[in-house]
Amino acid sequence: MSERETKPRILCVEDEVHLRRDIVEELATAGYDAVGAADGREALALLEHDRPDLILCDISMPGLDGYDLLDAVKRDRRELADIPFIFLTAFDQREQVIEGKRAGADDYLVKPIDYDLMLATVEARLRQVSRIDDRARQELAALRQALADSRSGVDGRTRRVLDILSFGVVLVCGTRIVFANRAAMAIHRDGDGLAIATTLRTGSHLVDKAIRSVLDEACVAAQAGRDHLASLSIPRPSGRRDFLLTVCALPDDADPCDDDARAVVFISDPERRPAMPGQVLSGLFGLTPTEAEVARALAQGRRTDEIAASLGIAPTTVAFHLRNLFDKTGTHRQADLIVLLLTGLASVGEPREDPPAAT
Repeated sequence: MSERETKPRILCVEDEVHLRRDIVEELATAGYDAVGAADGREALALLEHDRPDLILCDISMPGLDGYDLLDAVKRDRRELADIPFIFLTAFDQREQVIEGKRAGADDYLVKPIDYDLMLATVEARLRQVSRIDDRARQELAALRQALADSRSGVDGRTRRVLDILSFGVVLVCGTRIVFANRAAMAIHRDGDGLAIATTLRTGSHLVDKAIRSVLDEACVAAQAGRDHLASLSIPRPSGRRDFLLTVCALPDDADPCDDDARAVVFISDPERRPAMPGQVLSGLFGLTPTEAEVARALAQGRRTDEIAASLGIAPTTVAFHLRNLFDKTGTHRQADLIVLLLTGLASVGEPREDPPAAT
C-alpha cells in the first residue's frame, strides 16, 4: 500500500492565501494528505478527478461560495454526498452557521482558526465515517457469506430471506441465472429495460455486452478465491432513472460445482423505493407523525425542498424536523440517516405470490 493510500485526504477551500497555506501545512504536519483550492470553482474542478475524505470550506468566497459548493456537490455529485463537509466562518457570522447547518454541513469551525480544535474535529469526523464504513463492510460480508453458504442451491429458508428484501438479488453462474428474488422478478415483469430470465438482458447489444463482461470478471475472481466488486448503470426505455447493478464475486475455498452460484447481482431501482409504515418508524425511534413523514420522504430519495412542498411546510420547518431525527436516531448526517432507514426498515415488502425460480 502506498503512502498516499494510507493518509486521509483533506480538501481545504479557502480564498485567503495565507490562511489556506497555514491550514494545509497544519494538516500535513498532522499526517494528512492535504490539498488547497482558492474558491468553489477550483474545488469542483479538483473533485472531478479526486475524492477527498473530508472537505474544509470557507463560507464567504468570491464567485462560488461555500453554500454554492455544498449545494453543487449534493445536487450534481451524489457519489460525494457522504464526504464530511465542515464550514469555516468568522465569529460574527452566527446566521451563516445556522444556514450552513440547515444546508447540510456536518460541522463548522470559527476564525481565527484554533488548529488544535480543527485537528480534533477532523479526526472525530473521519473516525465516525470509518465506523460507518466498517459496519457497511461487515453487513455486506455477512450477506455475501450467507449467499455463499447457499451457493449450490437456494433452500426454502434462504429463499424466504432473500424474498423479503426490497432490492433485487440475482445469483449467477457465469451469465446464467441460478436464482432471482421477488424484487428482481418484479423488475422483470415491469418490462422497462431489464429482463431477468435465464440471463440478464436489456435489449441493447452494447449494454448486454457490458453486463456479460462484469459477470465474467466476477465469476473468474470467485473461481480464483478473490473478492471482486463492480457497478453498472442500466438505462431504461421509459426515461426513468437508471437501474444500478452492483456485482459481487462469491469466492469459495472449495472447488465449486458446475451449478454453484459464483456471483451475486444487487439491483437498485430508484423508482421503486419502498413506502415504510409510519407507525413502525414512530415505534422504533419515538418520532412524531410529521417526523415520520419526513423520514419516509428522505428514504424515498426526495430533497428537502420537495418534502417541504409535499407536506405544506416551510423548508426551515423541515430542517427543524431533520435535527430532531438526527437526535432520535443517533445519526449526524443526512446520508447516515438515509442509510439507517433503508437498511433497517426498507427491506420489508408486501407478501406476494412466490415467483418461479430461475433455472
